[in-house]
Amino acid sequence: MRSKNLKSFKLLLCAFLLALFCLAPIAALAVATGESAPDFKLQDMTGEDVSLSDFKGRLVLLKLATTWCPTCKQLSAEIKNIGEFLKDQDVVVLEVFVQDSEKTIKKYLGDHQPPMTFHALLDDGQAYKAYNVYLIPRFLLIDEEQVVRFDSSGRNVMADDIRSMVLEYSRSSATEAPSAEATDK
Repeated sequence: MRSKNLKSFKLLLCAFLLALFCLAPIAALAVATGESAPDFKLQDMTGEDVSLSDFKGRLVLLKLATTWCPTCKQLSAEIKNIGEFLKDQDVVVLEVFVQDSEKTIKKYLGDHQPPMTFHALLDDGQAYKAYNVYLIPRFLLIDEEQVVRFDSSGRNVMADDIRSMVLEYSRSSATEAPSAEATDK
């Protein structure tokens, strides 16, 4: 009996290690924090082309998700909860749907559309490949210069976390130090 348990344990350990070695290289291909965010051009729900580069100079929250993922829905609710704050900070939210039909997305948006500048985009595979989506939701904060400042890599992100990141990386909320002339007077 002990021999059978040991054999099962070894088999389970081998399967775990194989999975670990297979997923690690995938994660390594993801866009790293501090790197330029890959641009894309996708259609929104009205058929208009929207590119990440259209929003250079503004803070962007990029959410790569699906309508059926419970964690994706939770993240949508968190974003909606701070929608007025995001609107006041002039933050753009781009939600890229990687596996859903236009009909399914429209139904989903009836319950989850936030009040700030928001674009629901249909991914044709561009964003999925460019951002190496291996976990969903994938939530990224992209600064005004189109540099990735945060990547959730599938982890939960709460409204307070988003608010803190926006305040940290937003130029409009940064306070400038007084000049030497102003302090001499």
